[in-house]
Amino acid sequence: MSRILVVDDEDEVRAALKRRLEREGYEVTAAANSAESVEVIQSQNPTFDVVVTDMSMEETNSGLMVLQEAIAHDIFTEVIVLTAYGNVSNAVESMRRGAFDYLEKNVPGVDVFELLALKVGQAMERRRSAVSTVRRLEEHAARQAR
Repeated sequence: MSRILVVDDEDEVRAALKRRLEREGYEVTAAANSAESVEVIQSQNPTFDVVVTDMSMEETNSGLMVLQEAIAHDIFTEVIVLTAYGNVSNAVESMRRGAFDYLEKNVPGVDVFELLALKVGQAMERRRSAVSTVRRLEEHAARQAR
């Protein structure tokens, strides 16, 4: 089963995201802030497949700290950054640091839960593809070394 970490300082948002993703069949762990998420990320083996994090929690760039920790723990973990206060510089910085996507929570006419479910599915597929490619390369290298 695919594993997801949801990080958001708003209890209602965190619970709603967790419920929605569990309905999609994912195993979901929740953390209330970046410090808690770092502890959870570091304690996981196997690692999370996807991390969904709010951008602004205890600090305005808390999501970037979560992103950095998740990728440092497992380069193949896909991170989706959510924000209620989207701006271009945060989006660019998130993507530059390796986020899979950057989504605004409050876009009129857009069901963010449906959009997130779609993006998580896409992130899972990218992770599976990347891991599969590395395994094939390792197998090829092992055969060449014989």
